[in-house]
Amino acid sequence: MTAITDDRRAKRNVAVLVMAQAILGAQLPMIFVVGGLAGVQLASNICFATLPISFIIFGSMTTAPWISPLMQRNGRRFGFMVGAIAGAGGAAVSAYGLYVGSFFILLCGSYLTGVYMSAQGFYRFAATDTASDDFRPKAISYVMAGGLLSAIVGPQLNKLVQDAYVVPFLGTYLAIIALNLFGMLLFLALDLPKGTRAEPEITPAIGRSRMELLRDPRILVSMICAMVSYSLMNLVMTSTPLAVVGCGFTTNNANDIVSAHVLAMFAPSFFTGHLIARFGVEKIMATGLAILALAGVVGLAGVELTNFYLALVLLGIGWNFGFIGATTMLAGAHRPEERGAVQGMNDMIVFGMVTIASLASGGLMNCSGGTPVEGWTAVNLAMVPFLALAGGSLIWLVRQPKMAV
Repeated sequence: MTAITDDRRAKRNVAVLVMAQAILGAQLPMIFVVGGLAGVQLASNICFATLPISFIIFGSMTTAPWISPLMQRNGRRFGFMVGAIAGAGGAAVSAYGLYVGSFFILLCGSYLTGVYMSAQGFYRFAATDTASDDFRPKAISYVMAGGLLSAIVGPQLNKLVQDAYVVPFLGTYLAIIALNLFGMLLFLALDLPKGTRAEPEITPAIGRSRMELLRDPRILVSMICAMVSYSLMNLVMTSTPLAVVGCGFTTNNANDIVSAHVLAMFAPSFFTGHLIARFGVEKIMATGLAILALAGVVGLAGVELTNFYLALVLLGIGWNFGFIGATTMLAGAHRPEERGAVQGMNDMIVFGMVTIASLASGGLMNCSGGTPVEGWTAVNLAMVPFLALAGGSLIWLVRQPKMAV
């Protein structure tokens, strides 16, 4: 494969993906604010209040194994279009579920939203498809930085529409339909490889099997650290609106805290790639895990608004360093012909664990103690074993002999 030396094409694609991240990505902070609160309204058992969010993650997990090969065959643009259509459809089904008061229909819509979420997760990989080795970590960071606008647009738009109708949060889902239908037009401007069908004269090289890929230390550890970073972020963030409202604050307070959290998730992306290039991906991943641990400490220290804000900001920064670092490590640990298998397997594993975390979040928050404070404490303590797993795997990796990719 010829090395890429001119990044003009890659920079154009990054610009498009940043805009897509900003517009289409605004729906996720909106849903993460209202999903658990809608669940409280409709679920027969409040222990299952966060199921709408869990079904989004579950949808993302079960979509990753087929949407990644789909993109490899038909191109990224086709897969991103499929994701946006599913996002609009999921919001429409969820809106109907709220209108008729059906928790089951709300969950069905949430699952379709998960198809969108899975496709969005590949924006970061698409940024590397036409990038040089030097530009690759920066391309990933810039695309992730598009989430800064989504962090502002999503929660602030949600404040305007969440109470627009008699049925609470119906306006949120109707606005999300519009975001998907408008945002999908951006993908027409992408200039990415068309997929293997566009090159039938080339016999695809055969990559390693999935078990062989998992035996590669860098692939294995990148998946573990991505899984832990994303799962812990989701575990705490899913519980936050429930904890904030349960501790006597308002839904608008929850919107603002989630907005600060999502800003913290993506703001470091402007320099995360540069830090990785300068200090090495392992050090940045380790820093991310340490910041996640600090977020848990702040969360345990109290339930004032200041604690919520600071804990969620630290949670976002820790996720950024840990997840972008893991994505960068993974992108450099496999061959081109292994891309579909590796990325699909990675997102299936990551979002499988995130699904479990989001399910556990509602149970820990609502059913592990008699008060919201006790539930919030349980959520933060649950971070400890997973941070130990990720930290231990990273230490194991750096002690391995250097291997050629």
